[in-house]
Amino acid sequence: MGAIERLVDVARRAAEAGGVQLRAHFGRLEQIREKGRCGDLVTEADLAAEKAVLALLEAETPEIGVLSEESGRRPRAGELEWCVDPLDGTTNYAHGYPFFGTSVGLCWRGVPLLGALAVPSFDELHWAAPGLGAWCNGRRIQVSGCERLADALLVTGFAYDRHTRLDNNYSEFAYFTHRSHGVRRGGAAAVDLAFVASGRLDGYWERGLAPWDLAAGVVLVEQAGGVATAYDGGALQLREGRVVACGARLHPQLVAGLRACSPLSGASFGAPELDGAAGEGAVVPAP
Repeated sequence: MGAIERLVDVARRAAEAGGVQLRAHFGRLEQIREKGRCGDLVTEADLAAEKAVLALLEAETPEIGVLSEESGRRPRAGELEWCVDPLDGTTNYAHGYPFFGTSVGLCWRGVPLLGALAVPSFDELHWAAPGLGAWCNGRRIQVSGCERLADALLVTGFAYDRHTRLDNNYSEFAYFTHRSHGVRRGGAAAVDLAFVASGRLDGYWERGLAPWDLAAGVVLVEQAGGVATAYDGGALQLREGRVVACGARLHPQLVAGLRACSPLSGASFGAPELDGAAGEGAVVPAP
């Protein structure tokens, strides 16, 4: 087994280990709490899944650092780093909505290299690596061949800070909803990316994401024949948290649409945090 094959095998087994914990705790949660931001939840399932994933990664690849959503960064000397989201879609999970997964991606110098995603409610394991392609449950997957925005089914999401920013994705959601077959909101970025990779959805964009949200899913899309870039079409930077992912022919239309959008004011959607004297002046400007 070559180096890439071994590492993707580790990623698959780690994602599956997290998925086992998510399945075991689903519908049986005893504690749900916020992590300091409104709507940013953590449960015992997040922690149990993270413990299982990190234990496997430490046993199999102790030389590789880890960046995980719940416990932060465990640095190592090398240039490889695992990016782990033990429960992508915590809000869904906490409400009993079965759209969530465990995501394990491997980055080299901050660039996604390979990854795996377990989606327990669908009994699916997605994985991808350079030279090996993108797969789901033993079946090779590829992005859709959709060429026109008017024919596309898209997906997006809204960040936890949407209540306090004009850069909140509401304008973009309205723009693409009126120009496509529709826009879905999955609530789990890694699963959204996996569904783009498998052709179930034609394209995805979102802001406010963390590296662990993106690392595995980006590789899935790219190895399935798609593209994943920054909003302006340039190289994706995980730390910026903005991604556009779709097939190559649809990509210029999504980038152009994002460029055409202007933020909605607070008065446009009645958010008290953004209205009146205490409103737009209190909104944090986009970076």
